[in-house]
Amino acid sequence: MTESVLASLHIVAILGLVVFASSQAALCRVEWMNAAVVHRLRRLDGIFWGAWLLLLLTGAARVLWGIKGWQWYVGQPLFHVKMMLIVVAMALALRPSVTMRRWAHTLAANGTLPTAQAIHSVRRTIMLHTHVLPVAAVVAVFWARGW
Repeated sequence: MTESVLASLHIVAILGLVVFASSQAALCRVEWMNAAVVHRLRRLDGIFWGAWLLLLLTGAARVLWGIKGWQWYVGQPLFHVKMMLIVVAMALALRPSVTMRRWAHTLAANGTLPTAQAIHSVRRTIMLHTHVLPVAAVVAVFWARGW
């Protein structure tokens, strides 16, 4: 039962990451940018990082309390590949978060919206880190099937 609950919560976290990152990417368009979008992007970013936290906590719980045990996980080469991809995705996700926070502060301070170049750059980075996540999922599928 524990394994099923942990696996289910892990999948919910993955889906949450995808949904909220996709929402950010959809809103990060020059033609749609206004003060309300800047604030919405910040809210979405908070939920996005909450999904990351859930992903990490459920992943750690599966390693520690899951049916296979931590020894099995750390002995699997594809586990390490998956973890590397997760770290890369998280590192890439930091830049848009910091930038969106800066946008909100700038907007509050002087009412200035981000430039078109800044918007495109953040959207591109969001798209990049969201495309790393499915690669991690594919690695996990192969690993779970004994590769």
